[in-house]
Amino acid sequence: MNNKQIEQFKSILLKSQKELVALQDASADSRAPVQLDQTSLGRVSRIDAMQQQAMAQAQERQRTGELARITQALKRIQTGDFGFCTACDEEIAPGRLQIAPSVSLCIKCAGT
Repeated sequence: MNNKQIEQFKSILLKSQKELVALQDASADSRAPVQLDQTSLGRVSRIDAMQQQAMAQAQERQRTGELARITQALKRIQTGDFGFCTACDEEIAPGRLQIAPSVSLCIKCAGT
C-alpha cells in the first residue's frame, strides 16, 4: 500500500471519528436516565421512554467501540502497521479496508 492510499484511509478515519464524536454529543440527552414523573408520563409512555433510552445506550456502545477501533487504526498508521493483520501479520485486502478502514484483522483471521 502506498503513502497516498494510507493518507486517504487516514482522512476517512479522521472524518468518521469526528462524525461519531458529534453523534455522541448530540445523543447525550437520549441516553439520560428516564425520570419517574407520574403526573406527566403514564406507565406505557414511561416504558416507551425507557426503550428509547436503552436503544440510545446500545447505539452509544457501538459508537464507543467504533471510536476505539478508529483510534487503534490511526495508531497503526503512525507506526506503519496499518493494512496488516494484527493476528497473522498478513496484508489485509484493500477491498476490506475500503469497506471498513478500522478493521485490524484479515478476512481469514476475522472468521476464526
